[in-house]
Amino acid sequence: MLEHLTAPLLAVHAAATLMLAGLVWFVQLVHYPLMATLRPDQLPTYAVAHAVRTGWVVVPLMLAEAATAALIVWLRPAGVPAWSGLLGAALLMVIWLMTGWVQVPLHRTLQAQGGSSRVETLVASNWLRTGAWSARSVLALLMLILAVGA
Repeated sequence: MLEHLTAPLLAVHAAATLMLAGLVWFVQLVHYPLMATLRPDQLPTYAVAHAVRTGWVVVPLMLAEAATAALIVWLRPAGVPAWSGLLGAALLMVIWLMTGWVQVPLHRTLQAQGGSSRVETLVASNWLRTGAWSARSVLALLMLILAVGA
């Protein structure tokens, strides 16, 4: 019944996940470390601008990724093993929990108070999200390949 939606669903899912993985690697290796080069009085203003501008890119992609991940688990497209959708969803939960409980509070503290030690914590704690999005990228591509070949 929904077989004609399998390829588009998995393609949108893979695209969102790959874009987010690329973005998190850029942020991890370039953007966050550059925050540490700012003068202490510049950091709060910069952190606010970062949050606003990044949100315009990240929020729609994260919502698309979450919606398509949920559909993959719920519909389990032909050719996609159940474990891959469930593992992808579990990794996504790690990403969202780390974002909400660690990254966002750190960003808010940077916006209010600055602090180079907080930037170091931001970089260190973001490695988990970077790894999770990298693993999700492999899974998203695997699901797409398996479904198209099925």
